[in-house]
Amino acid sequence: MSRRGQPARLALSLLTRLPVRVAVPVDPRDQGRSVAWYPAVGLLIGALLWGLAVWLESAPPAPLAALLLVVWVGLAGALHLDGLADSADAWLGGYGDRARTLAIMKDPYCGPAGAVAIVLVLLVKVTALAALLAGGGALALLVAPVLARAACAGLFLALPYVREQGLGSEPARHTARRAVGLAVLAAALLALLLGQGAALLVTVAVFVGGAALMRRRLGGFTGDTAGALVETVEAAVLMVAALTL
Repeated sequence: MSRRGQPARLALSLLTRLPVRVAVPVDPRDQGRSVAWYPAVGLLIGALLWGLAVWLESAPPAPLAALLLVVWVGLAGALHLDGLADSADAWLGGYGDRARTLAIMKDPYCGPAGAVAIVLVLLVKVTALAALLAGGGALALLVAPVLARAACAGLFLALPYVREQGLGSEPARHTARRAVGLAVLAAALLALLLGQGAALLVTVAVFVGGAALMRRRLGGFTGDTAGALVETVEAAVLMVAALTL
């Protein structure tokens, strides 16, 4: 199998459940290059969601919002929701201790904090989506996944990856920093061009706050905290867009 486009395929295979074939064995350098494709994957997800919203624009907003959220979660395979749940359990159960926090994150079971975090984020998303669909603000569907995955890519520039082994270990070791920086900048410019300046501002705020929490507690980030950041940014962008219609 050709290795052309391998970084893009790696990003798609990690961040979505779309059927993508990757060449094996995987070159760690391609894993590092794949980080720069995270915002593009977000753009693909956003385009699919926005297209579905436009196609079904005559449907009642609430049921359509629920359908879009189901498709959204399905496209990502609930990967980021899993990270959100693990991070919530670990943050509350870790009592400020780094080693305990990291240990709880590896526990495959979802505790009360994780379950509550998932419910709250999905509740924010579905209510914001319903408001956006009713008010003609479906464009936020296109922007939210892009900015969220740009924020995820930004973690590879701002913080060290704290685990020796994990989904992010090889990409972190071989991150193409210049390409990632350009990709993050492109995502920000796209948001501005689409008139989503408020969405960009809230993304920056969530990123700065989240990165500070990760640095203080862990000294860096993990795949779970990256997933939590994606979900938090998406929810925040949708809510701000709904409140500023």
